Parts: sequence; structure tokens; C-alpha cells
Amino acid sequence: MEDFENNRESWNELTSLHIKSEFYDLKSFKKGNTSLNHIELEEIGDVKGKKLLHLQCHFGMDTLSFARIGADVTGIDISDESIKVATELSEELALPARFFQSNIYEIDKVLDESFDIIYTSYGAINWLNDLDSWAKIINRYLKPGGVFYIVEFHPFIYTLNEGLQIEEHYFKTNQIESIVDESYTDNSVVSKKVLKHVEWHHSLSEVLNSFITNGLEIKLFNEFPYQVYNCFKNMIEIEKGKWVFEKYKDKIPYMFSIKAIKK
Repeated sequence: MEDFENNRESWNELTSLHIKSEFYDLKSFKKGNTSLNHIELEEIGDVKGKKLLHLQCHFGMDTLSFARIGADVTGIDISDESIKVATELSEELALPARFFQSNIYEIDKVLDESFDIIYTSYGAINWLNDLDSWAKIINRYLKPGGVFYIVEFHPFIYTLNEGLQIEEHYFKTNQIESIVDESYTDNSVVSKKVLKHVEWHHSLSEVLNSFITNGLEIKLFNEFPYQVYNCFKNMIEIEKGKWVFEKYKDKIPYMFSIKAIKK
């Protein structure tokens, strides 16, 4: 599908920028720092000895952070450059992990097993056009009683034009196409090559109903009046590690998390 191919090519370019950025701080990660936040660590719980599948793993820092605390990890991402870097990191840091390049909707071509935990996070589902099929895949790869966990940017913030005013639809519309000039990290201006992103916005009801109708029982649902990354324009830090739009402060939701189990 052309849309996914555009995204694969653009994320290949962005990966080469992200690994050099202060935002990802790969240098500190290599020294032993985790890339995981307190929210996912607290809400997922103990992962030691459990098989964990990380969907849309980018270049593997979260995946390998889970490996550091005892999980048996596997990462999937559409970008072959991301998977290349993730595999190299796994080998360099002697952290056992498997990484596969694949579109989420085609992972049955590279993976045929089940997992105790499936995880995805922060800026992931806006790259998916069909959440019903996504939830079916999650169900397919979870063991009975297995846990799916997502922590993600709240769909409401995608309606805001650089955090200033409501401009986009909250409810799902047609795909959104944009030319990529720079990424959300520092030192992120892309090459002169024209890159295009194709994204899809999903309301919370669409997310929740995809689980409900596909055999996943919701055990936890939270919304947060801040986000843990300074990755949008016009944000300020109100406490260490808590970022909000300067205009709206903590009056609106910035992130949500869901924990569900396979029935």
C-alpha cells in the first residue's frame, strides 16, 4: 500500500536523525538509563520472565528497556532502518531481543507465536488506518489471559493547531497527508528529498470499541492532564517531565492509557 510505503521511507530518514538527537539521548541509554516512563512501568507491572511483543518499536529503546528488567522481547516496526539500528543496539549492549521489519497488518509473514504482553506507545496509532483489524491482530498474538497495554497521546490534542485553537476533526475522517520538513526532535531538519507522512486520527470511542468487539476486556483506562514529552510546539514544563500547551495548561487531556486482557 502506497501510504504505508511513504511512511516507511520517511521513518527510515527520521531514524537516522533521531539516533543523534538529545531528545532520545541514546548516549545515556547505552550507559544504562531506561527510556520507559513511570506511567507504563507502574501500570504494566512486573514483566520479568514474560514474553513481550512491542508493536511499532521504532529503533528499539523501549523494547530493550523491557529486556533490561527481565522480559523476553520482540519488536516490530515498518522501518527497516529502525530495525537495523535496534538489532545493532541489542548486539552492542548484549541485551537479547528479536526485531522484525513489517507492516503491523502483515506481521503474520514474520511471526507465528503468542505473547504474555503486547505493548505500544506514544504516537503509534495515528499511523494505523484500521483499528478493528489492529485489535484482531492483538487478540491473535496474545496468550489467553495475556495483557495488552497502550499509553498514547490523547486524540483531542490532534485537533489543536500547534496547541493554539481547534482546527482538525476529533472524529475519524479521511487520511491526513503532510510533507515532512522536520521531526519532533532537536536537529531534525530532513534532507532535501521530499518525504510524505500519511496519518489517521482515531477518537477514544473508536479505540475502546476496537477492543470491546475483538475479545479484549478492558481492565484499566486513564487520562492524563499532561504529557511526558515535549514533542509539540508551544509547550511548557509545569513540573519535571510534565508538559502542557502554554495556552491550555492542564485543563485538557494530553495522554491516555488502556490495559486489557484477552478473554
